[in-house]
Amino acid sequence: MNTKLTLTIEKEVIEVAKAYAKEKGQSLSELVENYFKLITHERREIKEEDLSPRVRKLRGIIKTDQELDYKKILEEELLKKYGL
Repeated sequence: MNTKLTLTIEKEVIEVAKAYAKEKGQSLSELVENYFKLITHERREIKEEDLSPRVRKLRGIIKTDQELDYKKILEEELLKKYGL
C-alpha cells in the first residue's frame, strides 16, 4: 500500500535529484523509496502476505549447498543499479 509523504528539501537538491531520477528512468518517488529500502533493509521484515502470488509460489524452490546472505546480495545489486 502506498502512502503519501511530504518532505522539505532544498530546491537545488530536488532539481539535481529529479535530473538523476530521469537519467535512471525512475520517478523521484521511486528513487526515494529505493533509498529508504536500501538503508532500512535490516530493520524491515517481509511478511508472507506482502508478497505477490507469483513470488509466494517461487519462494524456496532454489536449493544450494552454500549459505547465501541474500540481504547482502540484494544490497550490492541495489547499489549497482541505483548507484546509492
